[in-house]
Amino acid sequence: MTNTLIDSPRPVVRSSGASASALVGLEIRKSLSTRSGKSVAVAAAVLAPVVVALISLGGEPLDAVRGPIGALGMVTALVLFPLGVLATAGEWSHRTVQTTFLLVPNRTRVMASKVVGVAVMGAVLAALASALTIAVLMVAPVGDPSWAGVPLAVGVSVLAGAAFAVIGAGTGAALANTPAALTGLYLVILGAMPALRIWKPPVADALDPSNAVLQLATGNGTTGNTLTLVGWVVVTTVVGTVVTRRRSVS
Repeated sequence: MTNTLIDSPRPVVRSSGASASALVGLEIRKSLSTRSGKSVAVAAAVLAPVVVALISLGGEPLDAVRGPIGALGMVTALVLFPLGVLATAGEWSHRTVQTTFLLVPNRTRVMASKVVGVAVMGAVLAALASALTIAVLMVAPVGDPSWAGVPLAVGVSVLAGAAFAVIGAGTGAALANTPAALTGLYLVILGAMPALRIWKPPVADALDPSNAVLQLATGNGTTGNTLTLVGWVVVTTVVGTVVTRRRSVS
């Protein structure tokens, strides 16, 4: 009997934790399962092409389409802020964060899944918005504009969509309050940055992520613009993760 017990193979212990891809997929489904998440996704996808369609009704010819695509890509990115905020701050506001951390106690892993999830959604929605914008420009009465630089404008728009969604997620995680995170982001980007540009243009150029996107999309970007966008993503993500790890769940 003793020999039988000793010689018996040990049972294989399997990890019960969900895989990284499963957690990312879960975060995407959670974001798109609410009315607010669906509304933000639809607005991000259709706002730019609708604006192009309305502008084209004026019959004004365009010299090039790179500029409009880049500008509207930046607008789409701004619309994607709430997507990230809702993915993080929304959980604290609606008290669902308790269930999330019970299922996955590792908060860093949860935050990483949210960041990757909103980045994927932001990139896909920005790509869809750019595709629809190009489709509208191809049939709209805008003359015979140049299409040079369009791949760059679209690529920057897609990256900006991912980046701004992640910035929203980091800010939402840091503040844990949806209205405060959204109000703070839009006040800084749409209020403080333009005001700073009046008094200290070089400082505004170094800090404004929306201007960085516009410059990069139109082919006028520099390494500094890239670093500005990367800096916003890194700082907000790190701060949001650190605060989330230390915040108590009541």
